[in-house]
This record gives sequence, structure tokens and C-alpha cells, in this order.
Amino acid sequence: MQVGLNCALSDSHLDATQPSSQRQVAISVSAIPNQTGRSVPLNLCLVLDQSGSMEGRSLSIVKQAAQKLIESLSPGDRISLVTFNHKAKVLLPNQIIDDPTNLRIPLQNLEASGGTAIDEGLRLGIEEIAKGKHNAISQIFLLTDGENEHGDNDRCLKLANLATGYGLTIHSLGFGNYWNQDILEKIADAGSGTLSYIQEPEQAISEIGRLSARAQSVGLTNAFLTLTLSPGTRLAELKPMAQVAPDTIELLVQQEGNQAIVRLGDLMTDEPRVILANLYVSQLPEGQNTIAQVQVRYDNPAIAQEGLVSESFPIEIAAQSLYLPAPNPDVQQHILALAKYRQTQIAESKLQQGDRQGAATMLQTAAKTALQMGDRGAATVLQDNATRLEAGETLSEADRKQTRLVSKTILQTGEED
Repeated sequence: MQVGLNCALSDSHLDATQPSSQRQVAISVSAIPNQTGRSVPLNLCLVLDQSGSMEGRSLSIVKQAAQKLIESLSPGDRISLVTFNHKAKVLLPNQIIDDPTNLRIPLQNLEASGGTAIDEGLRLGIEEIAKGKHNAISQIFLLTDGENEHGDNDRCLKLANLATGYGLTIHSLGFGNYWNQDILEKIADAGSGTLSYIQEPEQAISEIGRLSARAQSVGLTNAFLTLTLSPGTRLAELKPMAQVAPDTIELLVQQEGNQAIVRLGDLMTDEPRVILANLYVSQLPEGQNTIAQVQVRYDNPAIAQEGLVSESFPIEIAAQSLYLPAPNPDVQQHILALAKYRQTQIAESKLQQGDRQGAATMLQTAAKTALQMGDRGAATVLQDNATRLEAGETLSEADRKQTRLVSKTILQTGEED
């Protein structure tokens, strides 16, 4: 298993007569398998909300989804199951899968009651999954339908960052319409995972299945990208780097001298992580110039090796006295994806401040951006919500959550229905 690394500039040419130029560079990182089949065991932990609001069909479907996940695992994979209401408990201690049918009874006996303390569930989940994380692909699936009424949201984020330090990935699944989208998104972003919105209970089965398939495509883990800037090149000061695929995430950048380091987490074989960096380049002499170098540090659990380093990839630009633009359409798509996310964030902020017209205007702008990139599903959701605001209507919780979802990713066929 090796790192696949590719870099592309928004424009590979630069005006040599200008004192400064701005460019975006898209850095695509994936795992390249050197053999067929998955050789690294999965180490998954389900952290499930069993509060009173999950009673009935909701919890019944979630139990089915959990059982299907367990049955999809291979011998040698590991599973643990933590449930929480106003307190948390370990329903299935971390263990190697032998016969999935032996794990049915604890799930069947699960009943809904009590309040919600997400941080307690997350704490126990991290403790359990850590027991099996050696030479494995370790991911937590956190599912909740409510606010953290008996817990501490700041503690949730501290725990998510702690999980990151352990090399764990956290996916957040919001069930129904009354979960805190800000907290669940921050947990997933900190854990290099994804945010899912389960509007109807039946969607839990397909969504957990999708995340399981994503986990099974992971080849390398605990990846960090290092961008080393050449003299005369600097990163934008505000929000300099973001992930734009498979989900949009604002990245925390650690800067050390002329190096910028960001955590990528797991690297998949079937879908790259794409990082967009915003660069400013000082005047360059005519000809080909290297403005930065990219390198990835990662762990390869298949061979039990940590801290491996990829080859360094140069980012080159051609400075021309007679400048001829050479825009890259793929990078332009990534720029639009990030713009869609940030425009939607501004709209949400304006709505929270009571500026309904300002929010509607920004949602319309985000809808136009989505159309530019061919994301018709997002454009429909964003424009419909802008129209509702302009008509004096209040956005429902479902509207708000769907808006957040379409801002972060491109809808799959049927999701906008």
C-alpha cells in the first residue's frame, strides 16, 4: 500500500511582471493498493443513543442497522458497542468477530429510556475502541437524535480531539430533526470523519452500510500532509487550507516556519481526500519555478509500520512575461465546492443574527455556486430555502439540517428527494 499524491494549480501560469499573484493548489491524497482484497482488520465501535426519544420504530431500525453492520464484518475484525442516555454503558466490550449471530442478544434487549449525554457515550466508545486499535482501521460511528442535555458540548470536542491523537476516525450520524448540527459536525470534522443526516429511521441501515463500506476501503491511517513553502510563497492568513472532498472541512493548520501541517486521518483506496490551499506567490523570474513541496506522513497497518513518509512532490508554476492564463477546470470545481460551503455558513450566521433577507441572499448565492459546479441537488435545496425566507417563512429543523448537509458534500442520487 502506497500513497497516491497529485497536485494541480488553479492556473499553472503566472504573470512574471506582477509583484504578487494568488493561486489555489488542489492536493489529492489516496491509498494505492499493491494487492487485491483487504488485509487489515476493521476495529469499529458503535456509540448509540438509547434515550427515551428513540423509543419504538427509531430504536428498532437502529438495532437492525447495527446487526447488519456486525454481519458485514469479516472474521478477525473487531467490534464494540456503547449505548448512552443520561449515562453510558458498554453493551459489547471490544472483541474479535467470530460468529456474528452470537452478538444478537445484547442488541435485542436494548430499550429506550432517559435523557441524553453524548460525551459520556463518546468517552466510553473511545476507551473501548482503543483496546483494539493496534494494526487496525479504527472508526467510531456516533448516532444520536437529540441535544446533549445531560452532557457538556465542550467536553465532546475535547474527546473528539483526544480520539484524533489516538489515530481514530469519528463519524457523526444525526437521527431525526432535533440533534445539534454544530456539535455533531465539529465532532466529525475533528475526527476526520463525515456528518450524516438520517431523516427517516429506514435511512439508518443504508447510511451505516455506506460508512462501513467507506471504512473497508481504507488502506492507510493517521495521515498528515506537510506543505513546505518556497521563499516568496506564503499561505493566506485567514482559512488557508480546507478539505473539499469527499466532504468539505475547514482544517486546523499547524505552521512551523515555512511548513504547514494538517491532519488527513484515514486514506481510502476508492476516493481521494482533496485539500485546497490558498497561496500568495511573490514575483518570480521567467520560466519554471517550484513554489512549494508536498509530503505525506502516514501509518501502514498492513505491515505494522508507523510514521512512514511519502516522496516529496514539487508544485511548479511557469512564470511568463507574456502571460497566457492556463486555468485548471478540476481545481475550479474544488474552489466552487469550498465557496458553496462558506457561503452557506455565512447564510446560517445571518439567520442566527435575525437577518432573514441577508440569509436568503447568501443562500441564493450558494445555490448559483452549486449550479456552476453542476450540483443540482444542492442548488434546489438552497434556492428553496432562500425562497421560503423571502416569503417570510421560518426554516424547519429539517430544512436547516439539509442545508448543512448539501453545503458539505455533493448529494448522491435520490438524497434530495
